[in-house]
Amino acid sequence: MKKVILLFVSFAMVLCMQAEPSHKFLEKQIGKHKNCKSVAITKKNGDALLYGDCGWATTKCPVAFSRKLFELSEWGDTIIQDIHLSELGRWFILYGNNQVSSYLLYENLEEQIQRCQEKKDNITTVTFNDKGDWIVICENSLSASSDDLMDWLSEGCQKYGQLWTACVTDNAAIAIYEFGFKYWGSIPEDLKNALRTCKSDVYTVKIAGNAWFFKCTNGYWRCHL
Repeated sequence: MKKVILLFVSFAMVLCMQAEPSHKFLEKQIGKHKNCKSVAITKKNGDALLYGDCGWATTKCPVAFSRKLFELSEWGDTIIQDIHLSELGRWFILYGNNQVSSYLLYENLEEQIQRCQEKKDNITTVTFNDKGDWIVICENSLSASSDDLMDWLSEGCQKYGQLWTACVTDNAAIAIYEFGFKYWGSIPEDLKNALRTCKSDVYTVKIAGNAWFFKCTNGYWRCHL
C-alpha cells in the first residue's frame, strides 16, 4: 500500500511541473539532461522529452500519455525509444522490443504498425498529424498514409539515399536522408541551415511551428525552442 501511495505522489509531482510555459520547460530540461535523445513538440498540446534509457519529462501533455511514460520508467528495464504528440491529443510511444502504446491513432496507421511488429521489422520513426497523414519508417521498410506522400518520400530516396527519419505536422513535413533532406510547407530557416551544416547522421527530427529539435547518431544535437 505504501508503494502505491509513493508512486501516486511521485506521478502527481511530475504532473505539477506542467504549469510551466511550454517550450521554456523543454529547453530547460534539455539543458539539464545532457543525454536527451528525443522530444515531442506541439504548439498547444504540450511538450515532452526522453533522456537516458527510460528518463522522461512532460509539460501540459495529455495525462494518459504522461502516466504511460511514468509506468514504463517504473519498470526499470524498459528502454523508451521515441514519442510523438499531435495538436489534438493523439500520442504514440515506442519502447522495448518494437512495442507501442498509443491513443487515437488512425486505424490504417495502427494496422501498419501491427504489420511491422508481426514481420519483426524494427520501427524507428512514427509520425502523424491531425489531418490523416502519417509516416512509418522501419529498418527494412517504409510506409505512408497516401500514394502521394509515399511518392514524395520515395523521390527523396532516389535523390538523397536512405531515409533516416521524418516529421509531419498539419502544415509541414520534413524528411531527412543519408545525403540530404527535403520538405514541404513552413519549415524554419534556421533548421534548414542547421541541417545543411550537420556532418552526422540525423536519427530523429521534430518540428512544431518555429520550434524544432534534431539529434544525430554521434550524440550531436541542435534545437530552437
